[in-house]
Amino acid sequence: MKIIGITGPTGAGKTTALRVVTDLGGCIIDCDQVYHQLLEESAAMRNELTERFGRGILDEEQRLDRKKLGALVFQDSALLADLNAITHRYVRRRVEELLRAARTEGRPLAAVDAIALIESGLGGLCDAVVGILAPPEVRVRRIMARDGIPEEYAVMRVKAQQGDDFFRENCTAVLENTGEEAEFARQARALFEKIMNLGAETRSE
Repeated sequence: MKIIGITGPTGAGKTTALRVVTDLGGCIIDCDQVYHQLLEESAAMRNELTERFGRGILDEEQRLDRKKLGALVFQDSALLADLNAITHRYVRRRVEELLRAARTEGRPLAAVDAIALIESGLGGLCDAVVGILAPPEVRVRRIMARDGIPEEYAVMRVKAQQGDDFFRENCTAVLENTGEEAEFARQARALFEKIMNLGAETRSE
């Protein structure tokens, strides 16, 4: 089974690339979804977070309150780094479990989808890391349509994320999504099939 890391800034078109993974018989591991599930289900992670940030991050039912936690860490880079140091460890452990399950199922391909794939170290689990990029104006339009937010807020979100150079420097390959979905899907499929065949070509020689 080949493992492809999918990353890139919001609004770049990762959904189209992930749909191609599914068409190829692969499974998708959404790290944002994994994180939210862990917030709900992992008592160990909850205990570690409350030890670091205090019980003020819990709601009345003693569950983690994402808004309270976010309000605390997003205004302090040191606290955000502490949060990431804790949560990335738990997310990686769950991702490894899901990858083992995918292998057991006989999947030919798995995609690990994460905006912070590189920063979290999850890229190290992957055979290839693919960055999905798109022009800023295209991303702004997509974010506005997807999230129903005004242009000013969409522009702020685009500017707050890693620049294209970061992904070009840290990814195995980059896919440029300029707005034509069918052509982008074709390019994604060609790249993913090439990655899936790496190793198979070596074994056949």
